[in-house]
Amino acid sequence: MSDHNEFVKMTKDNVACQGADERFRSVTDKWIKSSVENKYTYNFTWLGRPIIQYPQDILALQEIIFKVKPEIIVEAGIARGGSIIFSASMLELIGSPAEVLGIDIDIRSHNREAILAHPMSKRIQLLQGSSVSAETIAEVKKRVGNKKALVILDSNHTYEHVKQELELYSPLVQKDSYLIVFDTVIDDLSDELSAGRPWGYKNGPKKAVDEFLQKTNRFEIDEEIQNKLMITAAPSGYLKCISNG
Repeated sequence: MSDHNEFVKMTKDNVACQGADERFRSVTDKWIKSSVENKYTYNFTWLGRPIIQYPQDILALQEIIFKVKPEIIVEAGIARGGSIIFSASMLELIGSPAEVLGIDIDIRSHNREAILAHPMSKRIQLLQGSSVSAETIAEVKKRVGNKKALVILDSNHTYEHVKQELELYSPLVQKDSYLIVFDTVIDDLSDELSAGRPWGYKNGPKKAVDEFLQKTNRFEIDEEIQNKLMITAAPSGYLKCISNG
C-alpha cells in the first residue's frame, strides 16, 4: 500500500472513530449552542464578502465541489453574497466553465452591487424571486438543463419551505452529486436560540430532510462528512445522490 493510500485509510478510520465518540459529540453540541448564542458564524468573510458559515462547512463544500466538479451550482439563499462568491471562486480554481446561480426572494441593492462588482461575478448569475415559486423553478430548470448540478438550500429555514425546496430541487441533482440543506442544526437547538424567526427546533429543516429521505431512495446522508466536521450547521444535511431514478 502506498504512503498516500495508508494516509487516506488512516483518516477514514479516524473520522469513523470520532463520529462514534459520544464524549466528543457532547462537547461539540455544547460548543455549537454557545456559538449560536454568540453569532459566531457572522465573523467570517470570503474574498471580502460576509459568508455566515462555519469554517468547517466551508472546507467541506470545497471538498465536494472539487470531487463533483459541477457544471452549475444552484444556491437558494444569497444573504450578503459570500457563499456564492466562495462557490464561484472554487469553480475558478478548478478551471471549469461552470457558473453559480444564486436565488433570493430579496436581493438588496447594496448586496447586488457588491456581488456584481466582485471579480468572481463573471461566474455568477442572480435570480430574484421565491425559491419555490413556479416562475423561479421554471427559470432554474431552464438554466440547469442537462448540466451536472450541485444544489445548496440555504434560504427560508422553516419545515414547510424546505420541504417544498427538497421536492422541487432534488430532481436537478444527478448521481454522485449533492443536495445540501443548511441549518438543519436549528432542529437541535432551543426555540430561544431561534427567537424572532419563523423557524425553530420543532419547525426546521431537519424535519423536512427526515421526511424527504423516507420517501426517496435516490439520496442518502453522507455520514462521513458530518463525522469529519463534527462542527457543522448541516447535520444530516449533506445528501449524496446515489441514483438517477
